[in-house]
Amino acid sequence: MLHLPFPVRDANAASGADGLGNLPEWNLNDLYTAEDAPELARDLEWLEQECAAFASDYEGNLGDLDAAGLLNCVHRNEKINAIAGRIMSFAGLRYYQLTTDADRAKFMSDMQERITNFTTPLVFFTLELNRLEDDHLDGLLAQSDDLARYKPIFDKIRAMKPHQLSDELEKFLHDLGVVGDAWERLFDETIAGLTFEVEGETLNIEGTLNFLTDPNRDKRESAAREVASVLSDNVKTFARVHNTQAKEKEIIDRWRNMPSPQAGRHLANQVEPEVVEALRNAVVAAYPKLSHRYYELKRGWLGLDRMQVWDRNAPLPMEDPRIVNWAEAEKTVMDAYAAFDPRMADIAAPFFSKGWIDAGVKPGKAPGAFAHPTVTDVHPYVMLNYLGKPRDVMTLAHELGHGVHQVLAAGQGEMLSSTPLTLAETASVFGEMLTFRKMLDAAETQDQRKVLLAGKVEDMINTVVRQIAFYDFECKLHDARRGGELTPDDINAIWMSVQGESLGPAFDFMDGYETFWAYIPHFVHSPFYVYAYAFGDGLVNALYSVYADGAEGFEDKYFDMLRAGGSMHHKELLAPFGLDASDPKFWDKGLSMIAGFIDELEAMES
Repeated sequence: MLHLPFPVRDANAASGADGLGNLPEWNLNDLYTAEDAPELARDLEWLEQECAAFASDYEGNLGDLDAAGLLNCVHRNEKINAIAGRIMSFAGLRYYQLTTDADRAKFMSDMQERITNFTTPLVFFTLELNRLEDDHLDGLLAQSDDLARYKPIFDKIRAMKPHQLSDELEKFLHDLGVVGDAWERLFDETIAGLTFEVEGETLNIEGTLNFLTDPNRDKRESAAREVASVLSDNVKTFARVHNTQAKEKEIIDRWRNMPSPQAGRHLANQVEPEVVEALRNAVVAAYPKLSHRYYELKRGWLGLDRMQVWDRNAPLPMEDPRIVNWAEAEKTVMDAYAAFDPRMADIAAPFFSKGWIDAGVKPGKAPGAFAHPTVTDVHPYVMLNYLGKPRDVMTLAHELGHGVHQVLAAGQGEMLSSTPLTLAETASVFGEMLTFRKMLDAAETQDQRKVLLAGKVEDMINTVVRQIAFYDFECKLHDARRGGELTPDDINAIWMSVQGESLGPAFDFMDGYETFWAYIPHFVHSPFYVYAYAFGDGLVNALYSVYADGAEGFEDKYFDMLRAGGSMHHKELLAPFGLDASDPKFWDKGLSMIAGFIDELEAMES
């Protein structure tokens, strides 16, 4: 049952410049004040003793418990999750602030090993739950409403029943988990330690990728070629990480009798494979009317005969290159949240005032952006690499949406608050949409409107088209790895096989672009995570259309949906809005919104 809560960086994180104002930094004291804090030592001691006591009290006995006994068992398990989660949140967040610091890396690794050792005796819990007969468990749930509220957790656990191994093997895999995590750390530390030379500046990967949005085309090209050069020099390391992790996954999937490499992710997301396949197919079929059409428009705006990969995220010629300082970014997002519902702004406000956001770009800091929920009796923390671009404002809106969602869902408690990835993007993408609409309404000229629309379309393409292309890349990579070791050239070829299809005929691809798969953290940290972005974007587009149509009581229904956390299936959550993600036509609604924005952009050209 234990889930060690490591953040995964969000795909749409943009990124620099001076004049940003006072950027906030994290204050982690609400977790622990230091590595040697007495409270941390106390919690580690408690955790070791409670895990042993839990195993002593319940192993071999779950089938004999009455409803009150099983409820007490669940509550104790939840407390263990909360304390372990608090410790790992503190260790993980400190590490992500400075991934190149050997002491922080060691502290996180040591905490992870100790907690893995403490919690190995708990592996029996889910195994024994799955050995209970359906009638027996249903009878216990019928006797206690307090116990019955955990049914979604029992259902999720029992969905793994066909893939469960022996108790001894499950404990072995639990212990072995720290080895797989070491490959993730190798990836993180390698990426964070890379240096890039662009026009006389020495930069990390975040600062270098930022140049791919620079108005100066020569600078964009220099940055792209430098990224290609550095990744190519390190591609053997990244290929080794991917080969090892994909092989480890293939072995575990084979032992668990998983029907596909993606099946475990679908089970964890509580989403049916056919729903994901319908989403994937709808997006791929829409490539010509979305990305292909948009990039042809952009090619014309940029006055180019052919687009190069360093032009994909280039600003438009009529775009105002000004930097958005932190105070303005905060006001923009908070005003948009408050205009939707003051309650939303009230929940978001402490993030800015209490040290819950770490915004600045710093050497050794992890790239990208994320919102990490920590544990339900503390609060989330948001990480950004804020460099003052308009898209950074959207990233703030996105991550703050996650934070609001996590605050609202915390009331469900440690086991029920965690939202499946497919629904975890709901509040973040909705927060972005609110901010975008607010900024669009404030546009004073046709050019301003065009820039905002184009920026939103690009974000949507990056969130939907690009992520489904990433998903196809992962599917192909894991399938290919089952046939044997993959060379860097093999992985490069898989990458290129999805890039041309998704981006379209407007593009040429420079030598070296084939290695750009190497810096994407999702492939390493959370295989097949990426389709959740497209799922969330499509879901929110459909949801927003209901809101825009003036549906009565929408705000209250929306807050109820966020408060539900992981306690409901996507069908139940969307039903109050008259939506159903299992309907293949559902995805066309979201894709039509993107196509509609492109229609408006095309109309501006006539």
